[in-house]
Amino acid sequence: MEPSRPAAARRRWRRLGWAAVLVAASATLVGLAGCGSVGYLAQSVRGHFALLHEAKPVPLWLDDAATPQQLRERLALSQRIRDFASRELKLPDNGSYRRYADLKRAAAVWNVVAAPPLSLQLKTWCFPVVGCVGYRGYFDREAALAEAKALQAEGYEVMVYGVPAYSTLGWFDDPLLNTFIHYPEGELARMIFHELAHQVAYASGDTTFNESFATAVERLGIERWMASQASAEARAEYAAYDARRQDFRALTMRYRDQLRALYASPLPETDKRSRKAALFAQMRAEHERMKAERWGGHSGYDGWFERANNAALGVLGAYNELVPGFERLFVAEGRDFERFYAAVRRLAQAPQDERRAALAMPSVAAAPAR
Repeated sequence: MEPSRPAAARRRWRRLGWAAVLVAASATLVGLAGCGSVGYLAQSVRGHFALLHEAKPVPLWLDDAATPQQLRERLALSQRIRDFASRELKLPDNGSYRRYADLKRAAAVWNVVAAPPLSLQLKTWCFPVVGCVGYRGYFDREAALAEAKALQAEGYEVMVYGVPAYSTLGWFDDPLLNTFIHYPEGELARMIFHELAHQVAYASGDTTFNESFATAVERLGIERWMASQASAEARAEYAAYDARRQDFRALTMRYRDQLRALYASPLPETDKRSRKAALFAQMRAEHERMKAERWGGHSGYDGWFERANNAALGVLGAYNELVPGFERLFVAEGRDFERFYAAVRRLAQAPQDERRAALAMPSVAAAPAR
């Protein structure tokens, strides 16, 4: 799908009527990757349109005397962040994140990811337009757990995790949600920047490219937001969050690399399994030391380490693996967001091996215009 088309295409779908919009929804909800089963697509469409139905324009919430003051302040902040995203980061200026919905649940969807016992390669699900993606999303947590149980019965290692937001790639105006509106200022800004980036460029079937690009945009964006817009208190709060996140990322990516090398080695399977168990035990022990020595006992990552497996590490790789290449590309394009996005869109249209090769270059050069 060519990322520059969604606005015009969305208008065409609306002219074709409600049934066509339902088809578009089932084919484009990137956060709801599916294999095409009628039941799965039906829950995707129902869940997404229920979410859209709950969303009301932010000004209505701000004008409503019944809106709690804390929520009122967060919504006002979200609109300053949203304006900044389009004005300074050149992200799409549309109706996304101009409406708010309270879903009265802890996540927008629950994603299921799976990987074999001796591989970090995520299982993929494929369907039209978005291609193949390495996760499958459910609006109902119990349905996600049932899918996870079935995959475990097939021999996969599985993780189920709540997702606070997902992108429809510009086909619909994605709303603000209760699942993330109360995040600290820096985290709220990162979320909005990340999800809007998915509307800029999308490579069909390449989850790592898409998520790494959005992660790069969120990092570039939050650096500018913190430097020019945030209060000293917000900067200090974000610095503490981000320091822990960087520690977590460095730790998990180091063990991910070791496990990937182990799985690719010629060792017998029994040796791989025993070495794998030792590496996961070492990773968990190192987290405990880090928590005590660097994080002041912060327990926010405990759940992840308790459930850590190949699937969990596979997801982290998708969000981080290509970020350095995108950051180099941003510098190569003169730190100009519009030029950067144009280069990324060209890469998104190139074959996957060309994308990887270009992003791996010390001085990144974008793929030629096609």
